[in-house]
Amino acid sequence: MDTRRARSTLLASCTVHFLHDGCAELLYPLFPIWAREFGLSFAQVGLLRSGYSGALAAFQIPAGFLAERYGETRILVAGTLLTAIGFLTLGTAAGFATLLAFLILGGLGSGTQHPLASALVSRAYEEGPRRAALGTYNFSGDLGKIVWTSLAAFLAAWVGWRWATRGIGSLILLSAFGLLAVLGAMLSGPAEGTGASHTRVKQTDWGIRDAGGFRLLATIHGIDNGSRTAFLTFLPFLLIGKGMRVELTGVALALTLAGGATGKFVCGIIAERLGIIRTVILTEAATGLGILLVMVIPYRPALIVLPLLGIALNGTSSVLYGTVAELVHPERRSRVYGLFYTIGIGAGAVAPPIFGTLSDWTNLSVTLVVLSLIVLAILPLAAALQKSVAR
Repeated sequence: MDTRRARSTLLASCTVHFLHDGCAELLYPLFPIWAREFGLSFAQVGLLRSGYSGALAAFQIPAGFLAERYGETRILVAGTLLTAIGFLTLGTAAGFATLLAFLILGGLGSGTQHPLASALVSRAYEEGPRRAALGTYNFSGDLGKIVWTSLAAFLAAWVGWRWATRGIGSLILLSAFGLLAVLGAMLSGPAEGTGASHTRVKQTDWGIRDAGGFRLLATIHGIDNGSRTAFLTFLPFLLIGKGMRVELTGVALALTLAGGATGKFVCGIIAERLGIIRTVILTEAATGLGILLVMVIPYRPALIVLPLLGIALNGTSSVLYGTVAELVHPERRSRVYGLFYTIGIGAGAVAPPIFGTLSDWTNLSVTLVVLSLIVLAILPLAAALQKSVAR
């Protein structure tokens, strides 16, 4: 393993992950502001979340195929530029329709990041500490979520949400050009580092070694990510209903996401001791019960519980991501990571408007109870995954 190149690849991938995951999460403190300014319903707020997440999910598989032809780094830089344009134009939005259109544009650009950066890191550490490298990569995304969510909440209160999104778009644009300069030496043509290994798998194959195990893994990922996205979308509204000021919801989200970043490390350590299946069961049980607890307590004690809930809320993903590479031939990881993330983020795109509509029809408390029950449904699926993990 070329240690220097591997570290450079990991650093570049972490930078991209920091940017794009931050962009996805900074929307949460903006939703109540948009709902108040444009008179949006819960369902419309859910559709805004779905617009970004849905576009992100839809472009991940095409991004994987494009990367096999043009190389991961070229597509990553192009996607970052597109996300920058989406956030720059978001500051000019005049209502629900234009908000949705610009969020879709930004989401398409972010669709390049997860499958391609994950494939780059997996390939760079093929003969090294791959799980540790992927754990570092995942942590960088959580760090971006904390920083960008807090920054968006602060800027929106200070200069207004329009200038906040324009400023964030400008930072992403500068970062895209910086990435292009730094990664220039790695632009080595189609599918960097794959070489002759393509001959082992047909071009039309996905290269999945254990189809049953992958289906279970992807199903758990879909439920986990969908429930997480729905909960974070409506968490600010829950806290505002308890008496919290709108500008403080960014702090609550940052605390939750900080717990999530911690969970990426903590749950990895727990998985080493208890095993993958027991860890997934532990995190999902804690998530389902934690949602119910936050629902019934006042917002001040909830601020103490949210970081702990964040550990469980994000902890499952750190256990799942490293398992994907073990179920797939190395030369097909870009497209299969694209498929895996599409399933998870696609579920995250579908969930908010569904739960938003349920909230409009009933109330937010009913929605959160249903959400917690869906999370707990992962427990028997995790048990069924045991055979594939053992193989």
